[in-house]
Amino acid sequence: MAHRILVVEDDPHIREIIRFALTKVGMEVFEARNGAEALVSAEAKSPDLIVLDIGLPELDGLEVCRRLRKAGETPILFLSARDEEIDRIVGLELGADDYVVKPFSPRELVARVNAILKRARAAPPAPTSMARGALTLSPEAHEARLGGHDLELTALEFAIVRTLLARPNMVFSREKILDVAYGGAVHVADRTIDSHIRNIRAKFAALGCPDAIETVHGVGFRIGRCEPSP
Repeated sequence: MAHRILVVEDDPHIREIIRFALTKVGMEVFEARNGAEALVSAEAKSPDLIVLDIGLPELDGLEVCRRLRKAGETPILFLSARDEEIDRIVGLELGADDYVVKPFSPRELVARVNAILKRARAAPPAPTSMARGALTLSPEAHEARLGGHDLELTALEFAIVRTLLARPNMVFSREKILDVAYGGAVHVADRTIDSHIRNIRAKFAALGCPDAIETVHGVGFRIGRCEPSP
């Protein structure tokens, strides 16, 4: 069955480029010209992935992402004319799975879409629960709790924490995180991974656990003790 992709972009020329690139590789594409149309289409079409422009008129892509995340975890690939770090971080914090800057190569965009879909499709069977210290993860329910408090993680943040938690004594390089959590998305930049790690740390720190992910300099990352500070 062809993957169903919702493309949300106010520029008709860019929409056509994306439509051509995705349909060429066998995907089914739906289009929305603005944020309001995107929300309606996302509910009606149940897409497998949404390509979402940040710079939409009236209801921008960031607000669309906020509203979509309240309803579910459909993967989102952001498009933006800006490569400012703050835009990228905000987008990832809101739950985007990846970020592409305009002008972009259609082949790169297709590769990133495929990588996100591959990760979702190839996810291994989830154990009933996982735990370390005060952290508990329930992969089937996509729930995380720390010291009795809900830990709100995006789908990709959850995948990274789950990856680290599955091998608590292992130090994961960025490349290994790509292989396991991203499903081999070789086009994802190191800075994107670092942004996700920063976001995860901030969420743990807000619940009193600033050392949940440890950095092993020159090597990578591993899960910490996951115990809130006294």
